[in-house]
Amino acid sequence: MPCPALPEGFDFTDPDVYRSRVPLPEFAQLRQTAPVWWNAQPHGIAGFDDDGYWVVTRHQDVKEVSTKPEVFSANLNTSIIRFNASMTREQIDVQKLIMLNMDPPEHTRVRQIVQRGFTPRSIRALEDALRQRAGHIVTQARANGSGDFVTDVACELPLQAIAELIGIPQDDRARIFDWSNKMVAYDDPELAITEEVGSNAAMELISYAMNLAAARKECPAKDIVSQLVAAEDEGNLGSDEFGFFVLLLAVAGNETTRNAITHGMHAFLTHPGQWELYKRERPATAAEEIVRWATPVVSFQRTATQDTELGGAHIKKGQRVGIFYSSANNDPEVFDHPETFDITRDPNPHLGFGGGGPHFCLGKSLAVLEINLIFQAIADAMPDIALAGDPRRLRSAWLNGVKELQVRYG
Repeated sequence: MPCPALPEGFDFTDPDVYRSRVPLPEFAQLRQTAPVWWNAQPHGIAGFDDDGYWVVTRHQDVKEVSTKPEVFSANLNTSIIRFNASMTREQIDVQKLIMLNMDPPEHTRVRQIVQRGFTPRSIRALEDALRQRAGHIVTQARANGSGDFVTDVACELPLQAIAELIGIPQDDRARIFDWSNKMVAYDDPELAITEEVGSNAAMELISYAMNLAAARKECPAKDIVSQLVAAEDEGNLGSDEFGFFVLLLAVAGNETTRNAITHGMHAFLTHPGQWELYKRERPATAAEEIVRWATPVVSFQRTATQDTELGGAHIKKGQRVGIFYSSANNDPEVFDHPETFDITRDPNPHLGFGGGGPHFCLGKSLAVLEINLIFQAIADAMPDIALAGDPRRLRSAWLNGVKELQVRYG
């Protein structure tokens, strides 16, 4: 098998790469030549005491890593593949309190509790309210004539859905938006967000959520918060656990869905035939293709708990393993013409919600509902929406983010 012809020092978690693009050509090289490839790094550059990580690029291998938590741990080094070099081990270990960074059985216990808020019945109960909210968001944007699609449209419904789901007052959604932005934007110098600012934002959000939980324990309401925290001795969440759960929601349920919606709008406007098809037929398959195309989370990581083999590579105990969903979602062994944005694609076994296993996205149904509702509202109220500029991308090591997308609302 030939060696990949990558530039000297290329790093698949380099935030400067993602400021301009997702490295799909480089992923394609690896899938063909070295599907599990050692990516060397300067020692400690990612915040870990090591010299690199394995890049897992094929769909089948990403799924294998995802479904074997006993071999590939989310807890040992967390799921975040790159922090800053200044990140301390203590700061990394604190993040193990977030469900995303847990392994079974602790992960199983917490997930069984929080999934009460994501049952099909719970999501259906939100649909009418979210449809009205989507319509209101789009109507307000259209009245502006033009603007930034990210802040006018894409960010609003995910924030309002989270507020609706867990009982956060809608007036507080701007604070949640600000905190979540600061937590994930530490790699982007334009936003002037330092590790300290990001950490402080996380603590403010956790404190806010803990106070909300304490209030519901004192005076229960008919909302998810009360169900999750009312009686800890009956298998519910403690206030601190609830705080970290809301932190996870702020990123996993807000940032990711917002970026899927933004990438989806850009895809429609750069593939006008697909936009005309959507407006005419509203295929139920559209949301899944938008998520595949966007893949808002480029990668997470796991850490090997033992020596093992994957895709012909020998992985040693303690080495970090990057699972690159963006590569898996463009694997031609799984998807016909993956480079094509096709809202009628079916089947569509993308890994935009994870590769299966214990960490498969808990909020998938809610995210799909939000995407469907917002694009239906856009197609109804502003079918002639048009680009007014190129997207401005987030500088991030693991998020496929868009900071700004200027459009004319028609």
